[in-house]
Amino acid sequence: MTDPWWRSAVVYQIYPRSFADTDGDGIGDIKGIRRHLDHLEWLGVDAVWLSPVYRSPMADFGYDVADHTDVDPVFGTLDDLDALVAEAHARGIRVLLDWVSNHTSDRHPWFVASRAGRSSPKRDWYIWRDGGPGGGPPNNWRAAFGGSAWSWDEPTGQWYLHLFLPQQPDLNWSNPEVVEAMHDVLRFWLDRGIDGFRADVVHLIGKDPALPDQPPHLAERDLVGLNDQPGTHVLLRGIRAVLDSYPGDRVMVGEVNLETAAHLAPYYGVGDELHLVFDFSLLRTPWDAAAWAAVVRASQAALVHDAAWPAWVLSNHDQVRHRSRYGGSEARARLAATILLTLRGTPFVYAGEELGLEDAIVPDERRVDPGGRDGCRAPIPWETGPGHGWASPAPWLPWPPDADRRDAATLANDPTSILHLYRRLLRLRRTSPALRAGSWCEIEAPPGVLAYERATDTDRRVVLANFGDEPVAVPFAERWIVDLASDGAGADHESWAGVVDGRQAVILRPAG
Repeated sequence: MTDPWWRSAVVYQIYPRSFADTDGDGIGDIKGIRRHLDHLEWLGVDAVWLSPVYRSPMADFGYDVADHTDVDPVFGTLDDLDALVAEAHARGIRVLLDWVSNHTSDRHPWFVASRAGRSSPKRDWYIWRDGGPGGGPPNNWRAAFGGSAWSWDEPTGQWYLHLFLPQQPDLNWSNPEVVEAMHDVLRFWLDRGIDGFRADVVHLIGKDPALPDQPPHLAERDLVGLNDQPGTHVLLRGIRAVLDSYPGDRVMVGEVNLETAAHLAPYYGVGDELHLVFDFSLLRTPWDAAAWAAVVRASQAALVHDAAWPAWVLSNHDQVRHRSRYGGSEARARLAATILLTLRGTPFVYAGEELGLEDAIVPDERRVDPGGRDGCRAPIPWETGPGHGWASPAPWLPWPPDADRRDAATLANDPTSILHLYRRLLRLRRTSPALRAGSWCEIEAPPGVLAYERATDTDRRVVLANFGDEPVAVPFAERWIVDLASDGAGADHESWAGVVDGRQAVILRPAG
């Protein structure tokens, strides 16, 4: 039996507002994505995931959906999206959409109807409650962006739940009509040829019907990452059944903000819930080889079911870019990329990682995101010059640092650039069965070096990553050939000398 495509894929995340603008409004659009499919094909990615492009008032920049089955005019039209999918498919690139599962916009027709009155047929599509003792909110839950997770609706005299902004009311997934309506959203896009979805905070859709207070030691923390209810797994099995009813190995990737691999593992079920679950551990891991090894070991230990396949990430639209987290060091960013793209699992690359971008410096007067995530969402520079290949020289957010030196065209012309490193890593991964689908086994190494082997019956690769600044000898009895060095030092495919330079990662294959 052939493994599904997503187990060996590299997925490239696009934040559409910041990818490429073609109409001069300073906001990226779908035609801009189409314009740069050549870049994605040249890079060698297997799939793209688009952050939300649905109709939205943009209180949370698309994660407040007002119409699940249409494209917001700022990005283009439904025809534009269909054309993007068709052209991507023609290049062998699959397309995933961001499915916002937990909440809608307060301007969504469903919520407008729900808010119209207590007797509305859609009242129970959202979570409404009377006040708690003294007339305050029903419980002590906190919203992700601060404040109470409840807002008072004066006309109907009740509170509604929103784990994010007040403009993002939570859907009531305990209502079968909501379940079916959200399944229909999936079917709408699956029928149009979408290859799968990234499910936004999908662990939050199941809620304890009693809505109890958080314990005192958690009461001041936001609820994202704390909600882990058994009823969610019933809902996930229903969602999985929808995807499995379509051909082509359609995939659902879950954003599950729980803290450990052991907490993530149940969201795979027994191969009947999510296909992939993001492990964000590396986003929180200090620059230390032993700490990184512990993260991977924890994943190996927790994901023991055959269908539980890891999904790794270093950066995304919610987090500081990893090069910025590493103090601006390109060498560290290169080493981390080499690990990301050689771990057992499916790696997700955030647009701009391959250019070695850092977060933009965004002055207070230009900050627009309610979660303070503007820096990592800076626009992608494609060319040199004032507009960097955008139709407008003044995009919605400032350019990232060194945009004149880290544009795609400049780096494509430099075979030693980090862009070419990513391309070579993706090419090597594609040609090596061990790197695509092999086992992972840690190798004993000196302190400061993360060492592991990836292997199948017919292929072996060893990865050595030196987190320190000084060279380290790692002796092996057998001879090895260098497939790739993260810093480009030395000629590839030469015999390995047994020493890993400081802040360098190497991929080795057996000699002979």
